[in-house]
Amino acid sequence: MIAARNRPSMEHYRKLERMYHDAPCNDGLDVTLSITGEGEAELRLGVDEGDHHAGGGVHGTYYFKTLDDATFFAANSLVDDVFLLTTDFHLQLTRPVTDGELRATATVVNEHPKQLIADGVLYDEDGKQLARGTGTFARSGVELDPKIGYE
Repeated sequence: MIAARNRPSMEHYRKLERMYHDAPCNDGLDVTLSITGEGEAELRLGVDEGDHHAGGGVHGTYYFKTLDDATFFAANSLVDDVFLLTTDFHLQLTRPVTDGELRATATVVNEHPKQLIADGVLYDEDGKQLARGTGTFARSGVELDPKIGYE
């Protein structure tokens, strides 16, 4: 018989959200993370012409960041002792966007002791799909504690 594991709490979700918002890589971005449930997250990122490539559309790095962050935190919502690492990520760009709010929704689709897999979909503010992504995540040796902003 497999013993049931403790499920993370709402407090864990809020600590992950604070850790995310305090991370230096998010300074200056109009970004909001919400862990919406067990194995689920949503990320919103405001973009404008300052985020464009030479062709006049939002650069794909913002698509990647939004989907990687949303899928990562969907996965880490299920792990309450260590920080996860992205070990693989597949991104499909389906439509360009020039400005507004990007919204990524993510759900864990496979939970295994050695890895978690999460799928995400990126939408524009009109609900049109912009991209899809799948991330694979593994446990790191970095404990979730106040030293990394988990508080």
